[in-house]
Amino acid sequence: MKARKLELLTVATLLIATACSNSQTQEDVEVNNTMTSTKTEENSTEDNKQDLDTVVKNKDDDSNNDRATTDNVVRLTTTTSVNDSGLMEYLRDELKNDTGLEMEIVSKGTGAAIEDAKQGNADVILVHSKSAEEEFIDEGFGVERKPFMYNYFVIVGPTSDPAGIKGKDAEEAFKLINDTNSTFVSRGDDSGTHKKEVKIWEASGVNIDDLEVKEFYNSLGDGMGATLTFASENGGYTLTDLATYLTMKDKLDLEVLVDQSESLKNVYSVIIVNPDKVSGTNVSNAEKFQEWMLSDRAAELISEYGVDEYGEQLFFIGQ
Repeated sequence: MKARKLELLTVATLLIATACSNSQTQEDVEVNNTMTSTKTEENSTEDNKQDLDTVVKNKDDDSNNDRATTDNVVRLTTTTSVNDSGLMEYLRDELKNDTGLEMEIVSKGTGAAIEDAKQGNADVILVHSKSAEEEFIDEGFGVERKPFMYNYFVIVGPTSDPAGIKGKDAEEAFKLINDTNSTFVSRGDDSGTHKKEVKIWEASGVNIDDLEVKEFYNSLGDGMGATLTFASENGGYTLTDLATYLTMKDKLDLEVLVDQSESLKNVYSVIIVNPDKVSGTNVSNAEKFQEWMLSDRAAELISEYGVDEYGEQLFFIGQ
């Protein structure tokens, strides 16, 4: 009997030892699995960190590349009359050859060009409204007004000339257009051309507020090219710079009826945007651009522009 009890006790002891061994083995497996999982997560985190570092580095490289490609760019906002005449494209290659600068050109009316500069969207502006330019400088947005070239506004209209303005001065011509209720087309866009038009109406004794509600007066709020096209299609008169008219002449049913009077003189200035007032401007490139535009080389090119193609000079050096 004792032998039987001893045998049973031995078996029980063996079973308990086996169970403990199995339990320990399972714990070891769980520990090993946990360590492996932790190690995997650490590796994954490290890999993600390396990937993020690579992305950041690539973005930095791209940013540096972007800056490098814009180091030679001057942002110019200019009037539609200068740009539509083709002058800036004509000067583009010569400017690059002499200075290494590329022009990034935005073409707007003088009022909009000045507002663009105030918002930091230009390094330099080329515009033609003395009063607006002086206000821009007085407010601290521009460094200095540099007038350097001019041309003439002209009054164009249909060959039939229903208002009889041909050969008159600008003020008398505008008065006749108003008196005869002849179709007139205005840019109406606060550009230098529009500002000049308003001054001529005022000098002719016509109230601009009364004029704007009359049926014959069409205010487009558009550029010079669109205004000339509308006037041609509707048999109307308009005020335009001579350069833009000549570049479009073959597509228009309009002729120059009033020109060369002193009140029609159109002076252009180049103004560097003040970096102390407007952040993000490239004053170095702006200075290079201004210096070149005022140089003898640019003066020669500007004086020659249009002579071969149109038979006359489109812009004149001086003020």
